[in-house]
Amino acid sequence: MKKILSLALAIIMVMGLFAVSAAADASNVKIGFIFLHDENSTYDLNFLNGAMEACEKLGAEYVLKKNIPEGGECYEAAADLADSGCSIVFADSFGHEDYLIEAAKEFPDVQFCHATGTKAHTENLPNYHNAFASIYEGRYLAGVAAGMKLNEMIEAGQFTAEEAKMGYVGAFTYAEVVSGYTSFYLGAKSVCPTVTMDVTFTGSWYDETAEKEAANKLIEGGCKLISQHADSMGAPTACENAGVPNVSYNGSTVDACPNTFIVSSRINWAPYFEYIINCVANGEEIATDWTGTIATGSVELSDVNEKAAAAGTADKLAELIAKRDEGSLVVFDTTTFTVDGAPVESYLADVDTDPNYEGDTEVIAYGVFCESAFRSAPYFDLKIDGINLLDVAF
Repeated sequence: MKKILSLALAIIMVMGLFAVSAAADASNVKIGFIFLHDENSTYDLNFLNGAMEACEKLGAEYVLKKNIPEGGECYEAAADLADSGCSIVFADSFGHEDYLIEAAKEFPDVQFCHATGTKAHTENLPNYHNAFASIYEGRYLAGVAAGMKLNEMIEAGQFTAEEAKMGYVGAFTYAEVVSGYTSFYLGAKSVCPTVTMDVTFTGSWYDETAEKEAANKLIEGGCKLISQHADSMGAPTACENAGVPNVSYNGSTVDACPNTFIVSSRINWAPYFEYIINCVANGEEIATDWTGTIATGSVELSDVNEKAAAAGTADKLAELIAKRDEGSLVVFDTTTFTVDGAPVESYLADVDTDPNYEGDTEVIAYGVFCESAFRSAPYFDLKIDGINLLDVAF
């Protein structure tokens, strides 16, 4: 099995997703950043921190544009940054993509980079690039921490193994969200085999009221632990108020939720920003699709909150990270899940995004769903057994 999984990982390596660029004099590089929200969004704050860290480390000049909607305003912001002398323009939200592509066509001498997008490999624009990270690995590890907490509560007699149900607050039913909650669930299931999970959706990346209400709905429905792919403090706050363990996203919430926060996974964007700045400074090409990993420092876990986590959680996570590094841990091993009671031996994923979202690329190889091997953005959208979707309105 270890050899087979290593071969599957090699597919990702062959795709050139771990490109790096040597450090260079970046003092003449000016980079503009477009953010969907501002510091009040945990998602955007994570990007903001990575941007400033990378630019200050390398000495690059930077401009920040915050609260830019997923509409024509994004094109206007991108054009303004290009006109002001930026040699790189970066945008951080899925809905920014079409407007950034429009700007890329108008300003061929400027490099346009976009997180979570799907179209760079089909647009074939030499100055337009997508980037993401294997955050599903971080979510899997966070799921293991969640499963260990469930086991601790079961052993303490708080509920039975058959009642081990988690809840998950998702923003939309996009593959990025599906990939995230599925990897989180598989991590929990790897240590707590009876676990199930309810997922509800808010229809927004950032809506504190809706996220808090969604978390409360899940708690009232019998969920013993909550996680989320949404950007406010709504769900963590609801968990702290209810005394329900929480696994957050995009950064530790231990200061606000000291009694319930367990651990958080996040994408550290600083390595990517350093990479694209160095590419421009060196006169090198930026990868069309770039995927960071734990090894590149792009996928991180926060410190474990020992007050809320099960005993031994930090040691277990360190053990699994070591296994990942040696190639013996793969998140989407198809022997670990079924769909409608059947194993998944073949699957055409929608990698080359089209209006009908039709599958176009075989993504199962050597018994592994090869996430982020054929483009950087996630395309795992299987509805596996054990996960119950409470609503699919979005």
